[in-house]
Amino acid sequence: MRLRTVLLGAIILALSASSVAAPSDVSAALSDLMTKLQLQHAKLWFAGKLSNWSLANYELHQIEANLEATGRLLANPSQADRAREQIRAVRQALQSKGVPAFMTSYAGLTNECNGCHRSSGYAWIVMQIPLTLPVPNQLFVDQVSEGRAIANATCGTCHVVADAAKEAPAFRPSPPAFPEIINRPSFSADGLRHFLTSGHRRLGPDQAMPNPRLTESQVEAVVAYLETLRADQRR
Repeated sequence: MRLRTVLLGAIILALSASSVAAPSDVSAALSDLMTKLQLQHAKLWFAGKLSNWSLANYELHQIEANLEATGRLLANPSQADRAREQIRAVRQALQSKGVPAFMTSYAGLTNECNGCHRSSGYAWIVMQIPLTLPVPNQLFVDQVSEGRAIANATCGTCHVVADAAKEAPAFRPSPPAFPEIINRPSFSADGLRHFLTSGHRRLGPDQAMPNPRLTESQVEAVVAYLETLRADQRR
């Protein structure tokens, strides 16, 4: 009987402790989610502003997932409903790939974030359109699209860049097509960088290729495009 009483008391104490700790746990979880959302909110802005639609869609998906998790922790889950409406507006803007439409919908999402803060008693937490990059170690331009454009403009005069069935070579015999180059066993990103950053006027085994004189960022964009092209072919 005494043991039973002791066990019952321990259970009551444990339940009491959990009920006391629960609000603190919820607050900590919400704080973590808000921190994630703040970073994703900033990344979304620069991705959309720079027309990096793949990255923008990725960040919007992350925002949506974290917002759903936030809604499950709120005392009134319907507080997140209006933000969901704004997310749908942002998604439509991303699908249209229009920067002005994106900027308008993003401003609406930002305003809705602040409205939710005010209605929840956190009016002093004010979001704004980011003024500086949120992280220094991420590129927000669409590097692959940039590399594709450089390849078509600079290399496409001689090489077939993407699809031999759709592109006619300018010279006969034609230089190797990009799909052929990326499937060579010797192909590597470092090798391509070394090739494109050569200081010689002409490049290649027979010195047949004029040096395109690309900048470092342009070289990296072309490398990113070719690596993506190879990865797409191997999927």
